[in-house]
Amino acid sequence: MTPGVVVVGAVNVDLVVQADRLPGPGETVVGPGVERHGGGKGANAAVAAARAGAEVRYCGAVGADDTGSGALAELRAEGIDVTDVAVLDGVATGVALIVVDGRGENQIAVGAGANAAVDPAAVRTAVARSADWAGCVLVSTEISPEAVAAAVETAAAHGLACVLNPAPVAAGVVDLLGLGPVVTPNRSELGDLYALVEAGANGAETAEMATAVADRTGAPVVVTLGGEGVLLVDPDQGPMHLPAPPADVRDTTGAGDTFNGVLAAALAAGASMPEAAARGVAAASLSVGTVGARAGMPRAAAIDRATAPG
Repeated sequence: MTPGVVVVGAVNVDLVVQADRLPGPGETVVGPGVERHGGGKGANAAVAAARAGAEVRYCGAVGADDTGSGALAELRAEGIDVTDVAVLDGVATGVALIVVDGRGENQIAVGAGANAAVDPAAVRTAVARSADWAGCVLVSTEISPEAVAAAVETAAAHGLACVLNPAPVAAGVVDLLGLGPVVTPNRSELGDLYALVEAGANGAETAEMATAVADRTGAPVVVTLGGEGVLLVDPDQGPMHLPAPPADVRDTTGAGDTFNGVLAAALAAGASMPEAAARGVAAASLSVGTVGARAGMPRAAAIDRATAPG
């Protein structure tokens, strides 16, 4: 049976400028043009999961505008069920403004738009109706804290595996850790979580911070480390570093989303956490060779080749 993944999160349109370097405070940099791509951490991860072989249902919101219509069309084209995406009058679809430098590093500002109006009650309904079908619920935090909580709480109530990508570490996220989601922060987000878990503590090593968060969740914590791969900390097994293969980096935008989508797809298919994380790392490494959050997201066959022994 095809693994099922419910994704709850943001739908954006990305406007991307490539420049020689990222701007500093108060500084303007000029690039040769502007590119438009589908975006939003949740929507990107949904595309990654679908390309990795999962059947995906999406829950979120867009505005009743041409931007929103286009965003939904792009998701449908990937085979994603958008029945649970609300189309809202009087509010704009979310937009991300992205600058990418010559090394592929990025700087992002997001206007939430309709993402801030995702209805917690609708989220509960969407997750609950998929309880007999889904193998994993993937939640990102670019939507309201109440909607995030609704997704994680409903997944827990129905005994569904849940991946929580705390990007950003929004209000109330720490209160959800006791429900046992697999948490997938980057280094910066891990520091923010650790400060909440340990009441303002800082300056600890990555493994120590991840262990503290895992002790709170009782579930694995996977810290994404960019080109260094990921650190997987399981409360029962301790830390494990999964390195990333060499990559030709053109744009790192969406690499974390790729990791999360492929991780969720693999967990839904019954993979172990190390196996799922390894597939996510391989997929993220493949994704950075193309400009745009989704353009380089690989399909299952490419991930299979990248993770094949030898």
